[in-house]
Amino acid sequence: MANKIYPDAAAALDGLLHDGMTIAAGGFGLCGIPERLIDAIVASGVKELTVASNNAGIDNEGLGKLLRTRQIKKMISSYVGENKEFERQYLSGELEVEFCPQGTLAERMRAGGAGIPGFYTKTGVGTKVSEGKEVKEFDGEDYILERGIRADLAIIKGWKADESGNLIFRKTARNFNAPAATSGRICVAEVEEIVPVGSLDPDTIHLPGIYVKRLILGAPYDKKIEFRTVRTREAA
Repeated sequence: MANKIYPDAAAALDGLLHDGMTIAAGGFGLCGIPERLIDAIVASGVKELTVASNNAGIDNEGLGKLLRTRQIKKMISSYVGENKEFERQYLSGELEVEFCPQGTLAERMRAGGAGIPGFYTKTGVGTKVSEGKEVKEFDGEDYILERGIRADLAIIKGWKADESGNLIFRKTARNFNAPAATSGRICVAEVEEIVPVGSLDPDTIHLPGIYVKRLILGAPYDKKIEFRTVRTREAA
């Protein structure tokens, strides 16, 4: 069995990064994002990136770090409302954005990983989402053609993995990580814990190790919160 475990994020990404590449990134907001891998990509200086991800993190966190350093040329995203730098770059014409409905984006990644080049969906018919796309009628209703996403590299965050790369996500951190992982020609994962082969119940594994080519232990992590909402404690 090939050794998939690398000492750090920079080592795991060695030889995989190049200007103009497409990266599929797992995570939703700041939940389940591959923090260590993103930091290594920032440090690499690679540029002109196309990144497919549900969103671009927030200002100075997650993929927001790559926006701040102007390393991203294009985002394929569903939700971008929490990132002021994203908004500024988009409105000023510095950043190309391909908006994609959330479910469609997840399916585009899944389809790409399954070898499906495209699929038809009703989502977005008659809206700006459908502009420039093929429309086909099925059973008297219109559907638009969406292309599967096949990325040069997938970066994901898991909870626990064994040494062969079989991986478990924790609760909602599963989000876009699984479809992103399969859509990449090479998938690099960071996890909170690595255990020996045979330690994980096969029925609990969310992502088979065949998809994970390189693996790092990213722990410990600091829990970051997008919005902190507090209220004044009422007197007893």
